Parts: sequence; C-alpha cells; structure tokens
Amino acid sequence: MSDVSASDVLAAIAECKSLGRDTFLDRYGFGRANQYFLLHDGERYDSKAIVGVAHKFSHGTPLTPADFSGGENTVVALLRRRGFIVITTRNPSWTRDEVILACDVVARNGWRYLPAEDPQVVELSGLLRRLGVHPENEQGPDFRNPNGVARKTADIATQHPDYRGKPTHGGRHDASVLKDFLRDPETMAALAQAIRDSASGTVALREPDGVDIDNDSADEGGILERKHLARERDPKLRARKIDAVRRSTGLIACEACGFDFAATYGDRGLDYIECHHRVPLHVSGPTKTRLVDLVLVCSNCHRMIHRIKPWLTFEELCALLPKAAS
Repeated sequence: MSDVSASDVLAAIAECKSLGRDTFLDRYGFGRANQYFLLHDGERYDSKAIVGVAHKFSHGTPLTPADFSGGENTVVALLRRRGFIVITTRNPSWTRDEVILACDVVARNGWRYLPAEDPQVVELSGLLRRLGVHPENEQGPDFRNPNGVARKTADIATQHPDYRGKPTHGGRHDASVLKDFLRDPETMAALAQAIRDSASGTVALREPDGVDIDNDSADEGGILERKHLARERDPKLRARKIDAVRRSTGLIACEACGFDFAATYGDRGLDYIECHHRVPLHVSGPTKTRLVDLVLVCSNCHRMIHRIKPWLTFEELCALLPKAAS
C-alpha cells in the first residue's frame, strides 16, 4: 500500500466519480465508510475503498477489503502523506478545559444536568465550536452540538456524590474535574471564567514551536496553557526582555540558577535563553504583558517549572536550588 501515489489516488477518485459511489463500492466489494472520508474538490469519498482501488493503478490489481485495514494509522496516514484531506465523522474526546467549562455550567445549575434546549447549553455549544482546540478535519458534523453538550452535563451531574441514580459513562476527565470543583469551587469557577475570557476573540491558537514542557502535560493544557506558552515565546517580547537585561546587567544568564549559555557553548550559545511568565495566565487571566512580568531562565529551570502540575512559580523554583546544592 505504501507504493500508492497521489496520482493513483486521483485515478481512483475519477473512477468513483464516473461510476457513482454505490456502483464503485459494489464492483470492488467495499462497504460505505463509517468514520473516515477523503475530501476532494468539495466531495467526500470512502477512504479505504479509494486506497484499495488506487492500488490497481500502481500494481495492476486492486486490494480487497480483507487485504488491508483501514483507519487512522493506515489509510488515513497514507492519504495525508500524499497531501489529501481526510475528515472524520467521529468527534474527538473532550479535553480537560472543555470539561471544566461544562462542569462550571452544571455547578451553576445546582449540580443538575441540563437539556439540549437550555440557553446555557446552546451558548456553551457555540463557544466550544469556536475555540479551535480541535482541527476542523477532526470534527464530525455534530461536533459539540447542544445534544452532545447536554450529554456531557449528564455525565458530570450523574457522578456527583449526591446523585442517587445510575451514572452515565463519561470521559476520562469528568471525574477528576468534578472532584476539583467540589474541593475548591471558587478556584475552579475562576478558572472556567479565565478560559472563557481567553477564548474570546481567539478562534485559533497556534501551538508554539519548540514548547519546553513534557509531552504528557501538553494534553492537559488546552486553551490557557497553549496561549500562555505562545505568549512566553513571542519573539518581540523575548528580544525586548533580553535587551533590557543586557543593558541592566551586561549578562544574559538564567535568573534562577545563573547558567550562561555563551560561557558554556561559546558563540553557539550567545544570546540564547528562554523567556517565562512570572504569573501563569490561568492565574492572571487575560492581561497585557510587561517586561517585568517575564524572567529569563535556562532550559532546565524552565522544564522544572512546567514538569508537574501545579506549575512552580519562579520564586518556588529558586527556593529549590539551595536545597539541591546542599
């Protein structure tokens, strides 16, 4: 299958278009796709069938449905490598930030779930669809619609300790977010508001290049964490901060441990340093960043700040250093 080229795929698309979907599928023994579809010139095509028939144009014989498996790691991966767009009808799992927003709605409703027609559910549905947390090609046609949002409020409400019925089967973040709300309702309500505020006017948040945190923590961050890291890595802010520190101290080094990249690596390390917000955005909420809000830290110190949640403050990190030295 790896030898199937983009031109082979286009030839299969052309044949499907000429024969019609049902005739095309019947001729080669494929069923209709349930989840993944190839999108080309505004039309949807059954992804596994297209790849199976494309094999005919590269090897002389088509693949049958039993010859190979379809799915994200095979057919979808091949088509995307060949430059095609593949969309899915199954919605992605809820992120922690999305569950926090839903849990906040349930909490304000007295820990009772809400119906799909409730204005709060309709409003949250619109917000979740605008966030840009999940790429469009990973969103099904009913992505975060009011029915889905209402179901999520039920998943949360039925796990509340006071609920006497049978709980529904929720996602992996539901129980932990509910526990956090019950333990510290004010902080979690403020966090939900910060997520809403940060999302306002921010349709798509780019993932900053070279994020300096562990991969296992990136999944948890969603809106606030990605926005926070993107701000940390704003090249203009970073350059202004470095210039200000150089004028003040004449040295570009970690403000926590004192590590100097240029002293260790020579010209290769000249002016290299990472920039960190003193106060994370999930604490401050949307704010106008000033140079005094930033500190320069080495890669090791920056990773230690972000390694385990809750993140360390800069001062807490500095407090660890004498203990480590002793």
